[in-house]
Amino acid sequence: MASIFDILGPVMVGPSSSHTAGAVRIGLVGRQLLGAQPVKATVYFHGSFAATGRGHGTDRALIAGLLGMQPDDLRIPHSFEVAKEEGMDFVIENRDLKGAHPNTAKIIMEAKGGKTLEIQAYSIGGGRIRVSKLDGLDVSFSGETNTLIIRNEDRPGCITHISTVLSLCQINIATMQVFRSKRGGVAVQVVEVDQVVPQSALEMLEKKDGILKVTFLNVSEKE
Repeated sequence: MASIFDILGPVMVGPSSSHTAGAVRIGLVGRQLLGAQPVKATVYFHGSFAATGRGHGTDRALIAGLLGMQPDDLRIPHSFEVAKEEGMDFVIENRDLKGAHPNTAKIIMEAKGGKTLEIQAYSIGGGRIRVSKLDGLDVSFSGETNTLIIRNEDRPGCITHISTVLSLCQINIATMQVFRSKRGGVAVQVVEVDQVVPQSALEMLEKKDGILKVTFLNVSEKE
């Protein structure tokens, strides 16, 4: 059944739910995955984002998301100025991304302290998005629910360990997807959960032999 947002669209600063509100969401999810406001960001627009993004305010919208703004924030048109005030350097370019959805943005971010993250995502309309790549690896998730992303060596036992840790913390798994570069290479587990995964559980996962990186998207955390 369609929600009212499918019919009317999101509450937002316009003009476009796909090119403006969706771009804000891409930037915001990137910031949440990084775990901090970026101090540097390189943004590549592809397809329709590249062709009409400036006219729709896609560039300012995405930067607004990186600054922690929501799609209805009245400061979105002034996000470049806000970024300068808050010390965030950014570059925006157009680039052809092979096989990407027309409304795609790729962001390479760096936080204070040197933590980096690369995200590629696209807008599907109505202010909704799909994340398609994370640090160069294929994934697929909406960013609308609490999401645990784990990169690990592709070998037996990792999925069982993840499930066990979440069970011990009474975290209910809504969906789990597994992606891998090749057999025996690097795998990515994308786990959507109903609760917030505590820091203690994230640390338990990080200590497991074979797990390379743990990232948690906490959508209930307010900016």
